[in-house]
Amino acid sequence: MTSRVSVPAFADHRRDHGVLLYVYPVVSRRAGGLSIGINLNPDKVCNFACAYCQVDHATEPRTRTVDLDLLESELGAVVGQVTSGALWDLPRFAATPPALRRLNDFAFSGDGEPTTFRHFDQAVERVIRVRSEANLTDSKIVLITDSACLHHKHVRRGLDLMDEARGEVWGKLDVGTEDAYKRINRTSVPFERVLKNLAETAAERPIVIQTMMLRANGLGPPAAELEAYIGRLQALEAVGELKEIHIYTVARVPMESWCAPLKDAELDTIVAQVAPNVRAPVRGFYGPPEGAR
Repeated sequence: MTSRVSVPAFADHRRDHGVLLYVYPVVSRRAGGLSIGINLNPDKVCNFACAYCQVDHATEPRTRTVDLDLLESELGAVVGQVTSGALWDLPRFAATPPALRRLNDFAFSGDGEPTTFRHFDQAVERVIRVRSEANLTDSKIVLITDSACLHHKHVRRGLDLMDEARGEVWGKLDVGTEDAYKRINRTSVPFERVLKNLAETAAERPIVIQTMMLRANGLGPPAAELEAYIGRLQALEAVGELKEIHIYTVARVPMESWCAPLKDAELDTIVAQVAPNVRAPVRGFYGPPEGAR
């Protein structure tokens, strides 16, 4: 299933909100509503250097540390804007359609890999507390992750806490082959480590697979790569449960100029190829309207 919903806020995923350092609201195409982001990597350090990365590395970070007390305070302030409705009066959000003015989740995402933060489990505790105090327990807590650190003890403790609080892991799997992994994700973390972490995590709880697909030097993913990618999904479903598979494309300016959004028809074709071969629902998310590229 793919959908074309054009909302200005979808293209504005700035990880800042006034003077706040760690918390930022965004209207998310994949969440289908408001997502309150928690940035545990304000220093912009990541263990991947994905070719399509859309983090602004040209601007110096405003802070390089995480103060959990301040993070909790900022989270409470943004939640207050949401529950009072004041958020939708801000120019950045004023044009958001009523159907998208719902709080879908609190999301650990940000300017790097959130699970590299050594107090990740404590950050989860803070989010759960603010969410509970605001009586927003119907909203999910989402971890958007490159899956490289899911085996670490502080991360596993955080995932256990999330399991008790409508938590959801969105694990990255962009490719099917080692060669594509090295070319697109560009990391020293072994591909096998990512695959093992995804499998072990999916065996303990349903997870969402998030996949960025793009045009590299003008060409979409080759047939052999797609076949390998489908094989990886099938291997995961053999040992665990995939809740959904999100296949999306470049929506904002990427790190490398040779990365570009898939055409809408290309994305449709990929979704149509993947869907019959897996049990999980497959959702596609387009890039910017083709006339605006």
